[in-house]
Amino acid sequence: MKVTISKDSSSGTAVEIHCREVTSETERLARYISRFDERITASSKGQTYNVPIEEILYIESVDKKTFLYTSGNILQTEKRLYELEEILDEKTFFRCSKSVIVNLNKVTRLKPEVTRNILATLSNGEVIVISRRYVRALKNLIGLDG
Repeated sequence: MKVTISKDSSSGTAVEIHCREVTSETERLARYISRFDERITASSKGQTYNVPIEEILYIESVDKKTFLYTSGNILQTEKRLYELEEILDEKTFFRCSKSVIVNLNKVTRLKPEVTRNILATLSNGEVIVISRRYVRALKNLIGLDG
């Protein structure tokens, strides 16, 4: 893949993708670029924040409330898990259980368990469980489907 950056002081930032054919990878790249600076509105202690997507470690639904976990905060959002799944990149954010979506870019280690679950250690040291129901999809996604 060739990447070129051209400076043009007369216009704003624009990205153009040239390809022989549109593949799932080029479509994913276009989605990633269009969502590059996307944020999710969430609140904590009466204050509202616009949380950059790349800062999210994982998202959890508890008692019909949805929480975003970052390295330093736990924030609540009005969006439901399924709504967040629709706007997040499916190769970066993975539904790992009925109530949790994990940012795979924040996973530093995977450890299989006897119960066929997988323990995922995140960049902040926190460990979350990838339910055995979702293990096959994870293996397919990261290329361990052998």
